[in-house]
Amino acid sequence: MTDLPLLHVALLTLAAFAAGTVDAVAGGGGLVTVPALLAAGLPPHVALGTNKGQAVFGSGAALFRFARAGMVDGARARVAFPAGFAGSLLGAALVLLVHPSLLRPVVLALLVAVGFFTAFRPRIRPRPVSTARAPLGAAAIALVIGAYDGFFGPGTGTFLIIAFAAVLGDGMARASGEAKLVNFASNLAGVAVFASRGVILWRVALPMAAAQFAGATLGAHLTVRHGDAFVRRVVLAVVLALVLKVGRDLLAAG
Repeated sequence: MTDLPLLHVALLTLAAFAAGTVDAVAGGGGLVTVPALLAAGLPPHVALGTNKGQAVFGSGAALFRFARAGMVDGARARVAFPAGFAGSLLGAALVLLVHPSLLRPVVLALLVAVGFFTAFRPRIRPRPVSTARAPLGAAAIALVIGAYDGFFGPGTGTFLIIAFAAVLGDGMARASGEAKLVNFASNLAGVAVFASRGVILWRVALPMAAAQFAGATLGAHLTVRHGDAFVRRVVLAVVLALVLKVGRDLLAAG
């Protein structure tokens, strides 16, 4: 298993703190942690696996808070959770079949696409959907985006919020709660697959997980004072900087 110096672990923990701050507002924490793990020198499979190992703790804690606040629908949860879990299993299994030399350019392209989508995503106006169709729609959303989360991950929370608002007519707060249910399911499945293959660097993942909790507290404060537009600009700046770093490494390796 790849190992990292203590200084690199400390820097990645700071990156996780920043990711927790961003994710508390509108999702997209993986846009910070995945490129940071790659820039630290971890192979793509190990970077994606380690990211899942630290992200599952944050999504689980957030889900618990949303559920206690009554922002998770039980009827949807019964179908969305297993659908998100199954989709993530498929995505994680697929990414482990891709050779590392081919995976890095794929990861780079996805980082660019997801970074710009997160920064310039459209504003969604809620529209109600019948309760009979809602569970089926939630399951379809969970399966598709869960598969993306298992394969790659960054931007998953944002995509889920947008999908629940646009397809099912949820308000943004309610969509955040529903998104965390699917996000936790997909993270859990991803951790199961990556851990079984031994590609989670727990020495890095655990301190990063602790930092995510602390970052979420700061993120709530920034949301109140500066709003979502401020965080989107921060996400874009970080992603562009780290994409340049990964791209430079890719060109150097070629």
